[in-house]
Amino acid sequence: MESTPQRKAKAIVSAVLADGSIIETLTSRSERAVTLIRFHGELIETGQVLDVPTLGLIRPYSPDNSLLAHGVVRFPSSWETFTSETELAADVQQFIHRYADLSAAFEEAAAYYVLLTWVFDAFNELPYLRLKGDFGSGKTRCLQTIGTLCYKPMFASGASTVSPLFRIIDIFRGTLVIDESDFRFSDERTDIVKILNNGNAKGFPVLRSEATPGKEFSPKAFDVFGPKIIATRRSFDDRALESRCITEEMTGLPPRLDIPLSLPEAFHDEAERLKSQLLTYRVRWRLKLDAAGPDRDPHLEARVAQVFAPLMAVAFDPEAKARLYDLARRTSGILRTDRGTTTEAQLLDIIFELRRDHIPLSMKEIAERFAARFGTDHSRSVTPRWIGSQLRSRLSLLTVKSCGVFLVPETESHKLDNLFRLYGVSEESGEAKASTVENASVETAF
Repeated sequence: MESTPQRKAKAIVSAVLADGSIIETLTSRSERAVTLIRFHGELIETGQVLDVPTLGLIRPYSPDNSLLAHGVVRFPSSWETFTSETELAADVQQFIHRYADLSAAFEEAAAYYVLLTWVFDAFNELPYLRLKGDFGSGKTRCLQTIGTLCYKPMFASGASTVSPLFRIIDIFRGTLVIDESDFRFSDERTDIVKILNNGNAKGFPVLRSEATPGKEFSPKAFDVFGPKIIATRRSFDDRALESRCITEEMTGLPPRLDIPLSLPEAFHDEAERLKSQLLTYRVRWRLKLDAAGPDRDPHLEARVAQVFAPLMAVAFDPEAKARLYDLARRTSGILRTDRGTTTEAQLLDIIFELRRDHIPLSMKEIAERFAARFGTDHSRSVTPRWIGSQLRSRLSLLTVKSCGVFLVPETESHKLDNLFRLYGVSEESGEAKASTVENASVETAF
């Protein structure tokens, strides 16, 4: 009689199945035990090995796995019911307030960001939460406090190298909690930026070469999509990446006196209770949230609206949603102000005036006015050739030669109108800038 081949269980971290099942990993801090839990309607089952129709036999990662044993990746220990989503968000915010010193607006945004991490895979784009400040400004405490509550937090310390991060994010699909300033070398920073640039939207894996046993190199794709909490000392050079962040500027002032200097054991106990409730929140809402988000809002920059949409989708309290919207509008205002000081905005100011006065948009005319007004802002001489290159590379405007003169043709009018709206260039903006320059000159004189 032939024996039936023994089925081998496959290691799994978590999964959302087509039949509505949600599978997660549970860990016990006291016993170092790791189990799987499966939620399927009213059915809840746990075990070291589960038999799931579409997956077969599955098991959790071993508690001896170094990433689990050393707390690099952390899971909830159980599941627990909660009263309401609004009260859960309030409890998360109170926890953050107890152990970290943040502005009220960012503190609330951080609380809802924690909720967002537990359902992040329901969305197509995600914002990043970012703490910016110098050494000693409290960034690490904030990272630890907020990150501890997030979905499958993956803590990358200063002793880490970047290479394993691609693999850890790809395997565990959780929340990356990272201090960017810990990575000191330029190539490491470049790799971090790759993770951040590719990790806010679905469908953009990072490609890396992996060595095969035959000592050949084979390309492999790593999915780095997921929420991320980042601490940096300064702004990112990449403005697109900068605009994906909801940022708190750390003051560096001493923290509130009620914040403990060292985290007590109660910190971990409170975090475990909240994470158990957040797991229930994931099960309740993961399959119900609308990833499409709200309609476009003319009062918000498109990128800002995209960044805040997932956050507001998990804010069930109308008053909290309104406060997040106010934060989004302030962020839009800062983005427009920052954009208004760029070379692109300066060029558009000149072009706007020339169009208003019905003067042909020649490179020579633009260069002369640009040099007179903004020449001291630039370290090189302003020539018509340089102006043409800036218009083409920075603003994607077409320049043509007509009667021996290079100019922006009338066919670019529609593009210019869109650029004026994007950069907030108008008659009022020009007057405001002129007033600012005049006031600055008066202050300097005195």
